[in-house]
Amino acid sequence: MALFTRRRPEAVATPHSEDDSTDPLTDTPDTHDSLATDVGFADLGVAPDLARVLDTAGISSPFPVQVMTIPDALAGRDVCGKAKTGSGKTLAFGLPLVQSMERARSRRPRAIVLVPTRELANQVAAELAPLCETRGLWLTAIYGGVSMVRQIKALREGVEVVIATPGRLNDLLERGELTLSDVSMVVLDEADQMADMGFLPQVDRILKQIEGRPQTLLFSATLDGAVGVLIRKYLDDPVSHEVASETETVDTLEQRFIGVARETKIEVAARICAGANRAIVFVRTTHGADRVAKLLNREGLSAAAIHGRLSQNKRERTLAAFSRGESPILVATNVAARGLHVDGVDLVIHFDPPEDHKVYLHRSGRTARAGEQGMVVTLVLPEEERDVTSIERAAGIDLSIVPMDPDDARLSRLDEWEPPRGLPMSAPRGMVGARGGSSQRGARRGGRDERGGQPSQQPRGGGRSGGQRRRSPARGRA
Repeated sequence: MALFTRRRPEAVATPHSEDDSTDPLTDTPDTHDSLATDVGFADLGVAPDLARVLDTAGISSPFPVQVMTIPDALAGRDVCGKAKTGSGKTLAFGLPLVQSMERARSRRPRAIVLVPTRELANQVAAELAPLCETRGLWLTAIYGGVSMVRQIKALREGVEVVIATPGRLNDLLERGELTLSDVSMVVLDEADQMADMGFLPQVDRILKQIEGRPQTLLFSATLDGAVGVLIRKYLDDPVSHEVASETETVDTLEQRFIGVARETKIEVAARICAGANRAIVFVRTTHGADRVAKLLNREGLSAAAIHGRLSQNKRERTLAAFSRGESPILVATNVAARGLHVDGVDLVIHFDPPEDHKVYLHRSGRTARAGEQGMVVTLVLPEEERDVTSIERAAGIDLSIVPMDPDDARLSRLDEWEPPRGLPMSAPRGMVGARGGSSQRGARRGGRDERGGQPSQQPRGGGRSGGQRRRSPARGRA
């Protein structure tokens, strides 16, 4: 494979406090939860050449987070955007970033985009690539799990935009392979996830090396706690905007809680998956992911596993096959619960119930994105009922757990029946038996996104990031 590749991105397999009411940074936030259909990108101040790139990709209408944040970002303000994954954040920061970008010298990037995962680094690089290309800019994605050689080569050639996970970027800084002295813009994407994953000390180490006060754009599902500390330390009089919260998004999902027996669990999952266009099945362990994928394949389905023990190349191939629909069922550990964006995911199954309501929200957010429709199904063993009931309460859900056998006709049409409501006052273990009985393409000329309502905004193309210098001319660690 060539070291430097020109490419246009394809659909690439591209969070949360207990109580946001104490958010110290959003006293009177600008709040919006629907598309502003009468506003175009030109109305927001987006340059004509960049607007033409979007129009060519079929992206004609901005999402709310873009309407709210782009004018302030273009005006040079620091911005805090409180928005869930899949709300259009990449273009919200990407358009101002590219529009204001100056040329870079060797090892001296002009902009840094920090993200929590390698998958998100690739997604962001893919989405910004066509915009950079029209301006003759180079970008690169930098993350761990792959050789540094390509990444160092790209930096030495000179890149304007570095999209990186904190760990590998710190490694390269310590090696002297780049300096941040010319950085004029910083983006912190999914800041709450970086906090959850323990990356904030590394983020702090990076930001301390930037000279002066660069313009900083921060996007997160919550702006308090550790993220609030980061905002107060590194953002200068930021303007805050808030889009619909993740809890509100989950309220728009179709949700089902199904009681199963251990010996029939895989059959029930297979029956549900058979009716989906594209499904993600979440499990607790890497071994479980491999095992469930193998069992689903034995049931006549096409499933592949993704988890942290796979090589980066294998993960990318698996995600690409899933994105193309060649393997429409992805069995994943929580590594895929956030930072992945795949069009057309209409089903999420919690094969193993999540650890808590936050993980439930994160996993469930892989479907019903950007206003589309989606189904979320949780499979519950008898001994798991108490824990699942607690998760429901914490997430504000009051759906009963309905026992089903593999031959239950409702499994093939879960959207056609309404589950009973009402949680038990207490949830004794073993009470439920196993037998008995859900980027802006829709705003683009009528296309649909992953859910069925609002469309997605990700231009299509193809290829891998992993440290290639890409001209999107863009140039391409974590």
